[in-house]
Amino acid sequence: MKLKWILLSLFITISTVLIGCEPVLVLDPKGPQAETTANVIWLSIATMAFIVIVVFVLLVIILVKYRASKQREDYEPPHIEGNHILEGIIVGIPVLIIIFLSIVSVKSTYEVESVPEGYEDQEPLVIYASSSNWKWHFSYPEQDIETVNYVFIPTDRRVEFRLYSFGPITSFWIPQLAGQKYAMADMVTTIHLAAEAPGEYMGRNANFSGEGFAENIFNVTALSHDEFNTWVDEIHATAEPLTEETFDRLLEPGHLGQMTFTGTHLEFSPAPEGEHGGHNHGPSESSDMEHDHSDHDDHGGNDDHGEHDHDSHE
Repeated sequence: MKLKWILLSLFITISTVLIGCEPVLVLDPKGPQAETTANVIWLSIATMAFIVIVVFVLLVIILVKYRASKQREDYEPPHIEGNHILEGIIVGIPVLIIIFLSIVSVKSTYEVESVPEGYEDQEPLVIYASSSNWKWHFSYPEQDIETVNYVFIPTDRRVEFRLYSFGPITSFWIPQLAGQKYAMADMVTTIHLAAEAPGEYMGRNANFSGEGFAENIFNVTALSHDEFNTWVDEIHATAEPLTEETFDRLLEPGHLGQMTFTGTHLEFSPAPEGEHGGHNHGPSESSDMEHDHSDHDDHGGNDDHGEHDHDSHE
């Protein structure tokens, strides 16, 4: 009787806790890329659940069928040869499961890395998302605005986030719209997504990056096209311009609220891509030699030019 009340209390407690829980965001997709990820997770859960159920059923059957019998102590069971069919099943089924999950994983990885299905013919809205300790900066080069710790995007529009970092490696993640992608200091990575429904979504840094990591979050708001254009117009009518001095202060370690500016830091602090990319190895060796030779001639044959450069630099 006592055990019955303990189990009943445990059931009520678990039910109460689960009722108060928020839905798992990654399993509540609002875009095609996130939906692909959610489908793979559900498929993996179903596969693992099937395996667990089968194993436990077999365990019960074996425990019941081959439990200790009341034979005499000197009883010896008959010698049984191995069953090749059974051994093949034991080895073959796990191999088939691994092959199946591998195919699903590779296929879904290519899907989430590419442009969302149905949006291939659209021109993307390009947004540079850069992280610093411990905040996110969103630059809209086409709209000529910049936001801190929040980003607005239009619905049913292909969005291309170009990611990089002003500090340690971070991970850009909007669970309901796309998977994670690393943002690094010396290169730009790209993540494609589309929001199919208006709403507010949580985004965060999913890679530990120091003491302020827990609050390194941002808000994502998906608006209709008209509402998004209205928002852009309001920013240009009300926001202050972003200066290099202001941006340098924003990069200092710490937490900030949401901020909005006209202009972007890309004008005076370009993203590490193209000629500014950290992995750009420059011209060929012959070009380097010609460049070094011309520099040597300039510096050796024109002292006034060298002094002028020095004065200008100062």
